[in-house]
Amino acid sequence: MIILVLNSGSSSIKYKLFNMQTDEVLLSGVIEEVTSHEKSLIKLLSSWDENTIQSVDAIGHRVVHGGEEFSRPVLIDNDVKKVIKKLIKLAPLHNPTNLLGIAASENIFKNRPHVAVFDTAFHQTMPEKVYRYAVPSSWYYEHDVRRYGFHGSSHHYVSQCYAHYHDKPLESLNLITIHLGNGGSICAIKEGESVETSMGMTPLEGLVMGTRSGDIDPAIVLYMQQFEDNIDMQLNKKSGLKGICGKSDMRDILNSDDDNMELALDMYTHRIRKYIGAYALILGQVDALVFTGGIGENSQEIRERICKEMDIIGVTLDSEKNEKIVNNIGLISTLSSHVEVVVIKTDEEFYIAQATQKVLEQ
Repeated sequence: MIILVLNSGSSSIKYKLFNMQTDEVLLSGVIEEVTSHEKSLIKLLSSWDENTIQSVDAIGHRVVHGGEEFSRPVLIDNDVKKVIKKLIKLAPLHNPTNLLGIAASENIFKNRPHVAVFDTAFHQTMPEKVYRYAVPSSWYYEHDVRRYGFHGSSHHYVSQCYAHYHDKPLESLNLITIHLGNGGSICAIKEGESVETSMGMTPLEGLVMGTRSGDIDPAIVLYMQQFEDNIDMQLNKKSGLKGICGKSDMRDILNSDDDNMELALDMYTHRIRKYIGAYALILGQVDALVFTGGIGENSQEIRERICKEMDIIGVTLDSEKNEKIVNNIGLISTLSSHVEVVVIKTDEEFYIAQATQKVLEQ
C-alpha cells in the first residue's frame, strides 16, 4: 500500500510518500509560502510522474485537535469534517488549515480514502480526575475547558517502538516518554495508555519550551494585563527559553557561557525533572524513560542534566553511551539501572501512515 501523508499548516505543507510494504520513504519535502493549498498540491503533483500519482492508495492527514470526539484515527467523511470545524474554537490556528489541506487533497485525489490522525487522540484515555480542571463545572460542560494534551502521535509512536525493541506487548509496560523540541511535553503511559501528560487545554501548559512559558500562576495573566498588551502572544512567542535568555534555539544556548543561558538551562531541566518525579509516583513502577524530539534525540548534555542524581527513582545514566547514539533506538542507561533510559527517534509521519493503513484494514 502506498500512502501519502500530509501535514497542512497555514503557510506550508509537509508531505511524505510511503511504501508500507517496505516502510520506504519514496518522496518527501515541504511546500513553503502556501497561499492556496489546492494550487500548491497541484504544483507539487505536476513534478511527479503519472505512475507515482496513480499509485497513491490513501492519504493520511495530521489534524491537531480531535477534542473528546476522536480517540483514534478515523476515515474522513462529511460528519468528521463538521466535527473538526466545530473544534476550531479549541485550535483556531491549526484546525482551519488542516481542513484546507483535507479539502484540497480530496479535490485532487477524488476516489481515494482520506484518514484523519489527531494529535490529541492518544491522551483520551486520561481519567477524569486528570483531564478536568478545578474550575466551575459549567466551564467544562458549556465551553469544553479541560486538558486534552498534544504530541500524542509522537508519544504513542515511541512507546510502540520501545515495546517492539523489547518484543513485549505495549500493554505490559509503564513508560515516561519525553518529547523535547521547540515545544515539549511529557507523557505517563500506564499499561500502554496515556494516563497523564504535561500539555493541557492548549500546548502552553507544562514544560518550559522554546518560546512558551509552560506552567505559571494564572493570576499573573490578570496582573500583567495592567501593563502589557497581547498577553497570549507574549506567553506563546516571547516566553520560555527566549523570555529568560533571549534565545529559543537550544544549540545556541548550550554554546554560550552567559549567566542567563545557564539559568535558562537550569529552569528548563528542573521543570522536566519535576514532571518525571511526579509521573514516577503516579505510575508506581517505571520500565523506562524515553527521550525523543529534536532536543531529546540530539542533545546528550540535556539528557545528562535531566538524569543527574536520579537514583531515587532507579535511573543511572551511562555517560559513554549517552554520547554515542548511533541507531534509531539507543539504550543510554547502565546495566544496573532499575529504569532503562532510551533515546528513540520519533517519526510522526510514519505513525500517521501506519494509522491510516490500520483504519483501512479494519
